[in-house]
Amino acid sequence: AEKAGRLARGAKGLAKDLVAGYGWKCWKTGQRKTPHRTPLSQQSMSDEAAAAAQAAVESADQAARSLHQRLMASGHERPEGDRCPICFDLVELPVAAHSKMNACCMKRVCDGCIFAAYRRGIYDRCEFCRTPLPDDDASILAMIQKRVGKGDEEAMSFLGNKYFYGNLGLAKDVSRAIELWTEAAELGSLDAHHNLGRTYYKGDGVKEDKPRGIRHLQQAAMKGDVESRCKLGDVEYHNGNYELAIQHWMISAKMGDQDSLNEIKDMFKDGQATKAQYAEALLGYRDAVEEMKSPQREEAKRLGV
Repeated sequence: AEKAGRLARGAKGLAKDLVAGYGWKCWKTGQRKTPHRTPLSQQSMSDEAAAAAQAAVESADQAARSLHQRLMASGHERPEGDRCPICFDLVELPVAAHSKMNACCMKRVCDGCIFAAYRRGIYDRCEFCRTPLPDDDASILAMIQKRVGKGDEEAMSFLGNKYFYGNLGLAKDVSRAIELWTEAAELGSLDAHHNLGRTYYKGDGVKEDKPRGIRHLQQAAMKGDVESRCKLGDVEYHNGNYELAIQHWMISAKMGDQDSLNEIKDMFKDGQATKAQYAEALLGYRDAVEEMKSPQREEAKRLGV
């Protein structure tokens, strides 16, 4: 009975020590044995941190997949701003080479409608709004700045271009250009998104920030900006993501972009694209180009207008 009592008291003491984290004494040597284990609270915190990190990784992966899906599923149609406001047809690509933007209304008129206006004797007025066209840089700049003051995002982007290159008598000012493009992009200008994307990606006059540049290009591409879509193809190609590059260029080729078509053609020659992919891009390109033709535009080309 006495021995049983000692055993019971020893068991109670051992349990007490274990709960307190003190370990126990060996009944032969009298030395204390301490269990090597992580305290419960610390282990719990470690598990929670690992779970949070895993959740963050999964969330980032899901966001990236969602963005990729939206990027490839949208932006297959060119924006309304690429249409001539007079004939309502999409302007041929590259847009700047086949149209003119006047400072009075910031409307981009195609070469065909400019030629038609010339034939009607309209030489010194805007083909769209009939405002007399200024013939000096100061007057043009004043028109643009007036529209900028009214919150016109396309005028902001246009003025940003002038600051970036130092046109219209302005001193080259990249910082001011970035400010104007940023404000215009926030208001929805695709040209501004493209300009910011190109500038940040290349580090042209600003500190290089490729991720930031890509985000701007993606925003423009998802709204149908052809140049931004083509540039994303370039980015993926140089990163070794050939299939993604083809997907981007396929979209822009089918909107009438010859550079994108040529890229797929070169990849086909190098064995990086299939014959079927090149044929699909070529047919889509031809259809898009055909839709942009008009008798007036063809006549303007013939006469070099």
